[in-house]
Amino acid sequence: MIRVRGAREHNLQNVDVDIPRDMLVVFSGVSGSGKSSLAFGTVFAEAQRRFLDSVAPYARRLFDQIGVPDVDAIDGLPPAVALRQQRGAPSVRSSVGSVTTISNLLRLLYARAGHYPARQPPLHAEDFSPNTPQGACSRCHGLGTVYDVTEARMVPDTSLTIRDRAVAAWPTAWQGQNLRDILVTLGHSIDTPWRELPRRTQRWILYTDEQPTVPVFAGFSADEVRAARRRNMEPSYMGTFIGARKYVLKTFATTQSALMKKRVSPFLTGVRCPLCRGRRLKKAALSVTFAGKDIGSLSQLALNELVTVLGPAVHLVAVEKRLAAERIVADILARVSALQSLGLGYLTLERSTTTLSAGELQRLRLATQIRSNLFGVVYVLDEPSAGLHPADNQALFAALDALVSAGNSMCVVEHDLEMMERADWLIDVGPDGGTGGGHIVYSGPPEGLRSITASRTAPYLFGTAVAPARRRREPTRWLELRDVTRNTLRRLTVRIPLGALTMVTGVSGSGKSSLVSQALVELVALHLGQKAREEELDAPDEPTIRQQSNGRIAAGGDGVRRLVTVDQRPIGRTPRSNLATYTGLFDHVRQLFAGTRAARAKRYSAGRFSFNMKAGRCATCEGEGSVHVELIFLSTVYAPCPTCHGSRYNSATLRVTWNGKSIAEVLALTVAEAFHFFEGEAGIVRTLALLKAIGLEYLRLGQPATELSGGEAQRIKLASELQRSPRRDTLYVLDEPTTGLHPADADRLLAQLQRLVDHGNTVVVVEHDMRVVASSDWVIDMGPGAGDAGGLIIASGPPESLRHCPDSRTARYLMKWLDNAATSVVPRPGMEIHDVR
Repeated sequence: MIRVRGAREHNLQNVDVDIPRDMLVVFSGVSGSGKSSLAFGTVFAEAQRRFLDSVAPYARRLFDQIGVPDVDAIDGLPPAVALRQQRGAPSVRSSVGSVTTISNLLRLLYARAGHYPARQPPLHAEDFSPNTPQGACSRCHGLGTVYDVTEARMVPDTSLTIRDRAVAAWPTAWQGQNLRDILVTLGHSIDTPWRELPRRTQRWILYTDEQPTVPVFAGFSADEVRAARRRNMEPSYMGTFIGARKYVLKTFATTQSALMKKRVSPFLTGVRCPLCRGRRLKKAALSVTFAGKDIGSLSQLALNELVTVLGPAVHLVAVEKRLAAERIVADILARVSALQSLGLGYLTLERSTTTLSAGELQRLRLATQIRSNLFGVVYVLDEPSAGLHPADNQALFAALDALVSAGNSMCVVEHDLEMMERADWLIDVGPDGGTGGGHIVYSGPPEGLRSITASRTAPYLFGTAVAPARRRREPTRWLELRDVTRNTLRRLTVRIPLGALTMVTGVSGSGKSSLVSQALVELVALHLGQKAREEELDAPDEPTIRQQSNGRIAAGGDGVRRLVTVDQRPIGRTPRSNLATYTGLFDHVRQLFAGTRAARAKRYSAGRFSFNMKAGRCATCEGEGSVHVELIFLSTVYAPCPTCHGSRYNSATLRVTWNGKSIAEVLALTVAEAFHFFEGEAGIVRTLALLKAIGLEYLRLGQPATELSGGEAQRIKLASELQRSPRRDTLYVLDEPTTGLHPADADRLLAQLQRLVDHGNTVVVVEHDMRVVASSDWVIDMGPGAGDAGGLIIASGPPESLRHCPDSRTARYLMKWLDNAATSVVPRPGMEIHDVR
């Protein structure tokens, strides 16, 4: 047993608990109940601390700021490995192959057993790596893509004149005016619509590398400039011209300003490298083949296809190289098999980890642990079923069982009910979130939870919780998309009911997100004249090829007047971004503090109470409340600031209070606590009420964005949207919003989505939780498989109609919940069943 005594981390209430070893132990409870505080913040944090205590004293001084978990004692604690859903710093150089180390083996295979052209000397494994100078393509530096600036991006509206900023890529304000004045001096018209300018002139303005320096006569017309030059008049100054393309590339490469980089980045696009054709390597490495393919082409195959190519090819290798090939290929196939068993066979080795979901990343790391052959270790996992279709769960259960059978202990923080059913031991934390949680409600075999009336988990685990009765909506209007092509989708036709709640289901990798989060969003945005939001926060500095969805809206476009995408991207990348600032309620809070007698006496404005302003913030951490601790061989952590101890503010600012609390103490309040504290302040209470309604009452107002899960970030965005005045004919698109939600919290979120539909809007959700799917009006099931085996619509109709679709891998799991989804079902003829056999 791992014996935990007196755990008080975060909201844990002096918890004592015994955690069995060599078992699958699941930690359950509502969001914010203290599950992660116990599993990660206490058990894993203490194991990490003990490991760091064992390093040399010189190195140990780097870790002094990390802190010690607030617990009296933990006995029987073996070494621990944490598998979280954090993705780390985004980089296109991080790929499926690098995370799983399969790419290392492939490089060794090509170096030792590859087929070389005549008279080419042997290469080392490093020569096949795009991340080394000796292997990387000299043009794209091993990225496979290069930056370019297209005319369509630089001049988005050809009806404008240069004076009216037809060249959108040029700088604004004085710099842009300077370039326009230079063109006047050079004899070009800036009052002619761009489309009417000579093609030669257009290309010179956009693409020239020349940088002529000419006299500028500020504010002069073309005729006045010619007259001034004839009279040898003194110019305002000498100006140097720069072409639009060169300006964008130079600014992006050399500027130290994040704002300037952000401004020019929309004009950049990634294109396939013309030298290596996207294969990232030098010509010498690409000339070596195995199984008739170079290493770049092999890395572009799906793992399922890679297996069929590598296996038979071993017998075709020359005799002197066959032994090495057999051993390396056997190791590769074993690693690929672990990935296939976790339902990841549709991935390619070259796929960047920046394009993977958090669940896919965690399963990649889990696969590497299966192959590590460790024993006597405690694995602490954070919702490994996140993003998994119930059909894919079976492979996950087998992987966890394999690690337990190898002599390890599994501590899993999980909301999935099937995972709880299969657990050897269940620790239910709660009963509620925030200050209402932090207690051990139950610890023992899962069946024992049935009799615990205080548990919020038991009613869902044992089928006694019933969703509120509701009548399904009968669709009468449709949004029809045709010829939809994106990733694995090929000329797809799909009909989405308007004024209804639609769930899009299917196994992982079947094309759900390609259809909903990409194609649907882009086509509707184009129809509305909006620009589909690009991934800004996760976008790496290296060029990536932006794919475009093809297709058209064939009918129903007039039924959508507004598009809202609520995704799981972070609300910020640093601790400076938090719940209060994102939702806007912090503006109201600062106004309250600025209106106090103490603040008025010192002439403090609302800006004084912003941790982004120099006057009021702590000088040491500059208002972040924490400092970075670089651990070199471990991930970077944030430690509380040694001066303000996490409060973010200087002492003078903290002396001002409102209703007995300083601004830092207000930010430390949970949503539930703040709801009562600000009673009577309508502008603040309204936002807090919405956050409570979608199950976020346990979050602190000042909780940094870096501590929020993707699901929490998505629900904060939804709350911000719900603050707006109700509008009709809005299309809301959500991607797995129940990720990280206890079933009780999922019901609360579902109620808010139903409310949006009741107000005359359309909600389309990518979802794996069959409980939630059962309460929808319409289901679009994708499949039948993943990757190239998916991309088709298997069925489209009300949830109960999937019963009649034999090709649906969703139907079996959905039927389990339909009998318990207390809805008044309106029969509908004409449910679409797509035969994929």
